[in-house]
Amino acid sequence: MGVNMVRITVSGHPGSGTSTLVQALVQRFDWTSLNGGDVFREEAKRRGMSLGDFGTLCNDEPEVDRSLDALLRERMEGDDADDIVESRLAGWWAYKLDLPCLRIWLDVTDEERARRVASREGMTVEEALEANAARAAVDGARFMQLYGLLPEDPEPYTHVIEATNLNAHEIVERVVLYLEAKK
Repeated sequence: MGVNMVRITVSGHPGSGTSTLVQALVQRFDWTSLNGGDVFREEAKRRGMSLGDFGTLCNDEPEVDRSLDALLRERMEGDDADDIVESRLAGWWAYKLDLPCLRIWLDVTDEERARRVASREGMTVEEALEANAARAAVDGARFMQLYGLLPEDPEPYTHVIEATNLNAHEIVERVVLYLEAKK
């Protein structure tokens, strides 16, 4: 009967450790989480499209991308909102919706993110650097065109964590301290 509310958003570029942080918080606190990528996958499935085809549709038709972001914002505001929302724009949406939650950005150097992506995806660090740079350029241009913002702009975040030299445990403990201070 109670109302759930977003407690924290977690954002960062691919390879910054957002998914690892979210998994650790979910396990530690027995919280629920929503990944913006899940919203994308659900919508592709609802439309009967492959992820690749749906991604092309989003690039070709900006209104589809806007509708996905609207769905994410709607789920963040709903009575059954998840405790944690993870996406590159989740912090921005929580900020613009004036949700009283922590908004975390994990900042990691391009080189470290490339090492992590290379390890995870089975590619060379050079390939990962190129892929990350291309994705960041495309996504940055899209977010600027659609909303006039960049995910990494520190404005909406309550905490920006320089996580390049921190391990997963150190990041989690830092976030737990932020959560405890908010109580």
